[in-house]
Amino acid sequence: MKIPMYYIWKNFIARKLTTGITVFGIALVVFVFAAVLMMADGVKKTLAGTGSENNVVITRKSSTGEITSIIDRAVAELISTMSFVKKDIDGKAMITNDVVAIINSEKIDGGLSNIAVRGVSEPALKIRNKITIIKGRMFNFGSRELIIGKALPSRFKNSSIGDKIKFAGDLWTIVGEMDAEKSGFESELWCDATQLLQAFNRTDYSTVTFARADNMSVEQMKATFAGDKRLNQFEPENERRYYEKQSEAMRLFIQILGITVTVIFSVGAMIGAMITMYASVSNRTKEIGTLRALGFQRLSVMMAFLIEALITSIVGGLVGLLLASFLQFFSISTLNFASFSELSFSFALTSNVIIGSLVFSIFMGIAGGFLPALRASRLNILAALRSL
Repeated sequence: MKIPMYYIWKNFIARKLTTGITVFGIALVVFVFAAVLMMADGVKKTLAGTGSENNVVITRKSSTGEITSIIDRAVAELISTMSFVKKDIDGKAMITNDVVAIINSEKIDGGLSNIAVRGVSEPALKIRNKITIIKGRMFNFGSRELIIGKALPSRFKNSSIGDKIKFAGDLWTIVGEMDAEKSGFESELWCDATQLLQAFNRTDYSTVTFARADNMSVEQMKATFAGDKRLNQFEPENERRYYEKQSEAMRLFIQILGITVTVIFSVGAMIGAMITMYASVSNRTKEIGTLRALGFQRLSVMMAFLIEALITSIVGGLVGLLLASFLQFFSISTLNFASFSELSFSFALTSNVIIGSLVFSIFMGIAGGFLPALRASRLNILAALRSL
């Protein structure tokens, strides 16, 4: 015979204090676990959102990121004439030759951190249509003016409209603030690429990004580049995919570090669940003996206690996820391993986070409840009834 769920649920809610403490412990562990996954997915979402499916970015094959990529002017000019580069209504190539540099700036809460400065060409805002000037104005090409991503003013000093930032031996004036739909561009400064090249005494660009013509796929472009001696040192990639790849190293680091800490905490939660279930078995010896005498099998008794442990862990997991969901309203910043510059991102609660957290809480419930459930199923009927 199977033990009714009503009996199992009644015993679960009867032990309010011990059950509550166990649920709280599991909830804290799941909260930490979910927070780690939300951080990793937040980084991925921010960087993946930086690119567009319709754009292609060209980098040098040996580069690990934009700051290590070098594309000379002749190659940039050649790419702009290719048939796979989309043209605007005036027949001009929708292409931007970007220069990426790193500068130091003082943070509001103390210390220094790196900021990425991106020099762009005039078609940049047409190609990257997620960019919107929300304060001030667009910088003038040919002048040493900047627009700043909206994630930076709250974190760095001298980062408001009208402020001047000194780097490369000159003062640059902030004239506008941009919104980039929570992408990585919101953690950058933008200026004229030619002015940035002159300031740092450079002659080569970092990357070339263009809007893709509808009649050519990225794979076809790769084949074209591989077969051309002038271009085979460079590689085209879907812009969204390129920036998504840039998040992989940081995501892996966050996940390994965070999950290691979570596993340590989870051992304590599982021990707590085990103690709670052992106490439940001890306090209900008479009930177990009666159930066995009424004909309930050992497996039924074991499953009843194991289900109780699972209910405890699932409730704890749901509470932990509920607490973690509030993290979506907060943004944090860290050093982007790919660019060595500050990256602001928000926690992201995705379906993978929810599923992973619930599976983790179920695992804790099974691990913590199995041995007590096994002990309950093995109690001797006569010995249990003598305790009446």
